[in-house]
Amino acid sequence: MKQKLYILGVVTAMITSAGAIFKVNHWPAAGILLVAGTLILVFIFLPAALINSYKAEGNKQNKVLYIVTYITCLVVFTAMLFKIMHWPYAGLGLVIALPFPYVVFLPVFLVVTSKNKNFNIYNTVFVLLLLALNSVFSALLALNVSKEIITDSYKLSKNYCMVEAAMVDLPVAGGQSAVNMKIDEVLKIAYDYQDLLLKYEGITREQWKENPGNLLDAESVNTPMVILTGNGESYPGDKLQAALQELFAQMEQSKGYEATAKALPSILGFAGENGKDPDWTIRNVAVTNFSWILIYLDGLETNLKMIKASAVSVL
Repeated sequence: MKQKLYILGVVTAMITSAGAIFKVNHWPAAGILLVAGTLILVFIFLPAALINSYKAEGNKQNKVLYIVTYITCLVVFTAMLFKIMHWPYAGLGLVIALPFPYVVFLPVFLVVTSKNKNFNIYNTVFVLLLLALNSVFSALLALNVSKEIITDSYKLSKNYCMVEAAMVDLPVAGGQSAVNMKIDEVLKIAYDYQDLLLKYEGITREQWKENPGNLLDAESVNTPMVILTGNGESYPGDKLQAALQELFAQMEQSKGYEATAKALPSILGFAGENGKDPDWTIRNVAVTNFSWILIYLDGLETNLKMIKASAVSVL
């Protein structure tokens, strides 16, 4: 039984650690690994380990301590998971989880162990240190980007929206030229992707354009995997990048757009030449901060519309 517990513990630790590493690096499947690791830890490994320890100890007087220990772990680890995954009520969970070990577990632990004359005082010190470590870790999880910084970042989207509104009455050159048609195609993909993001928050495009940022839930920091996977075939960002690369190629072949074609990749944040940047999707419109994706898409839409308008003086 002990050998199976050791193996289960190692597997649980590996899954949870891998999830943490994936989460830090914003890699796909991070959430799946963290949720799986936490569920195995809380509902399989911990109950099995506590039951095994209880039976080996043979002291039924400590039954309450084992039950409270499990409940404390359940509350603390669940709250941490909610905070890491940015799920609703994560803040409330941490408010409960932070004092729970001191208010519930510690009194029971001290009462039960005080009745055992052979109990080692160093075990109490060790438990207190673990509680202190738990408080520090939970406090770190509770740290958020300040509201002022978030508000300032959304000013970028507000400026883009103001520029777009001012461009409504500007003439567009070339009518249904190949470049304009390709720009419209890229804009359609960008609109669809932005609508997908906003739909997750229950926000319409009109609401976002009118008041960028202020309608978003503060918990929406990292882009949910359900959005990134799109239709299950590829990331929406990959489709957008492919359309932009086609636009670059179309501009290079169109008279009057050659200079714009060379400058556009830099304008849109492509590190490579001609839009050939393998990290562009991850860096700008996929595995990154939720709000930054929305802001980048606003900037992308504005820049493309400005290109259509500026072509009046070129053609």
